[in-house]
Amino acid sequence: MTGFARTWAVALVGLEGSMVEVEADIGQTLPAFSIVGLPDAALNEARERLRAAARNTGLPLSPRKLTVNLTPATLPKRGSLFDLAIVVSALQAAGKVPPTGRTVYLAELGLDGALRPVRGILPAVMAAVRAGHEHVVVAGANTAEARLVPGARVEGHACLADVLAAAGADPAPLHRPAPAGPPPPRPAPGSDDEDAARPGPDLAEVAGQAEGRLALEIAAAGGHHLLMVGPPGSGKTMLAERLPGLLPDLDDAAAMEVTAVHSLNGAAGRCTALVRRPPFEAPHHTVSAPALLGGGSGIPRPGAASRAHRGVLFLDEAPEFDRRVVDALRQPLESGRVRIDRSIASATYPARFQLVLAANPCPCGLSGGRGAECRCTPRERRCYFGRLSGPLLDRIDLQIAVPRVSYGELAAETGRGEATASVARRVAAARAAQAQRLHRHGVRTNAELGGALLQGPLRPGRAVTAPLERAMDRGELTARGHQRVLRVAWTLADLEGRAAPDADDVETALWFRSLVPA
Repeated sequence: MTGFARTWAVALVGLEGSMVEVEADIGQTLPAFSIVGLPDAALNEARERLRAAARNTGLPLSPRKLTVNLTPATLPKRGSLFDLAIVVSALQAAGKVPPTGRTVYLAELGLDGALRPVRGILPAVMAAVRAGHEHVVVAGANTAEARLVPGARVEGHACLADVLAAAGADPAPLHRPAPAGPPPPRPAPGSDDEDAARPGPDLAEVAGQAEGRLALEIAAAGGHHLLMVGPPGSGKTMLAERLPGLLPDLDDAAAMEVTAVHSLNGAAGRCTALVRRPPFEAPHHTVSAPALLGGGSGIPRPGAASRAHRGVLFLDEAPEFDRRVVDALRQPLESGRVRIDRSIASATYPARFQLVLAANPCPCGLSGGRGAECRCTPRERRCYFGRLSGPLLDRIDLQIAVPRVSYGELAAETGRGEATASVARRVAAARAAQAQRLHRHGVRTNAELGGALLQGPLRPGRAVTAPLERAMDRGELTARGHQRVLRVAWTLADLEGRAAPDADDVETALWFRSLVPA
């Protein structure tokens, strides 16, 4: 008996999903099972697993030659996402299951026929719905994640037998696998680990550092990048870790983007709700370029920069990072995305993050300290801080010095500083003012303002920008720096509730770029 059938699945390249026709054909020749259409090694190894899953479910695959074609053939396919679609199409070709039309099948199969969750369900279902395939069948553990996509009609099943019965197969021969025991405990919904569900650190715990607190508030209000330079123990890391707590919750569009990245990069089946809190990533200074920006063999995976999308990317001890790795962030800092090219495919991931850099002033860290001697030579100091390139620093809106905290400041202010919740309310009000002003221009925050807006409808008067003209004439400010000072000035105006920045705002914004010596 010969037969032909077709089901649907989704191939992911980065966060972009493409519909894949899973065609099955049964011939008259000797037994064989071929999968064609540019499958990777993991997909090629699925043949024996799928035969066993179908046999243990009670509907074995045809003993004749079975050819499965994944169309389009030029699109790379990887992983176990196609298991369920292949088995259903093969059983439909054998006449054991009725055709299911435009239904999309996304799940891995175990040898006993159990459906196992896979990563990337959220972007895959989003792609299916955009292509007009609203009916999606997934593993039970992926059901909550798949249902986050508006417009999707999701079926979640525990095993292949349930899928086939729902598709109209004869239920009599179907076997269901024995329960595998209780599932492991899950973390809080939408989090990557249990710690993510706990309250973040409070800004009230930071003693002193009035300038650092102000810079943190400005960075949060406008989405600006921040550089902090100071001796060890001055509170740079404490400040950076408290920045996410000042940021407002993500709106629906941003939450969907962030959750899609986490779905692709996290553990399968753990994403159960939209990620509403801005993420925080703090890679070690030994991080490689693929780990920071994304990469790996085959189709590139997202790196720390994309995992920090709509959140904070913190590089502690920034001069200790490989200069080429850190300089690779210059492109995503401007464009808000990372493009990774490989011979097999190119992937683009979102990377609109706030960059926070922390650095010591010299190799020993004691330069500028109180009562401590720095033994570093002037050449060593220049070489150490010179590991951060000028073009990178030019993209940092706020650059501040963080002095060592005295005992008096520590004793007087510990536990009595302004709390995160209080500062976050001012940040939320400033963000609301930006949203009202910028939504018609397709921009979220002041940090994303381009030259066309800053030289057009949002251009301050000549009297307001006079300090910038003088700084550029002296060679102290580049054209990019000019724009970034104006962005910070708009944020200062938003925090004060003014409709536009004044000369004082511009002077303050310019001062925040001059605290760190070049």
